[in-house]
Amino acid sequence: MSDTLSAAVKELGDKLAGLSLKDAVELGKYLKDTYGIEAAAGGAVMMAAGGGGAAAPKAEEKDSFDVVLKGVDAAKKIQVIKVVREATGLGLAEAKAFVDAPGKAVKTGLSKDEAEKLKKTLTEAGATIELA
Repeated sequence: MSDTLSAAVKELGDKLAGLSLKDAVELGKYLKDTYGIEAAAGGAVMMAAGGGGAAAPKAEEKDSFDVVLKGVDAAKKIQVIKVVREATGLGLAEAKAFVDAPGKAVKTGLSKDEAEKLKKTLTEAGATIELA
């Protein structure tokens, strides 16, 4: 495979491999800010829509939200369990176990309005909620 690489590609690859960690971080920031290119999970490189030499466009507004239970007011735990049961269709034991172990999404893939409504209902019941 190395026989098919151009000299320019080999030279650039060698330079990248020789970067210090600090220089690599600075390079990443430069590529993101200038060209909209950033490393994705798994080390792949992604370009922002519009690509080319244009600056990265502003992030698109999310259209799908997850309602995540972060905590529960101990005095209002029963009310929160009731709301979780209504929202998820879980049985009493499952809803109680869900509320006892916060950090999980109550519902996922909701529209902004649906997520805000569920967040309000759960917050009024005594839960601490985060939209993700």
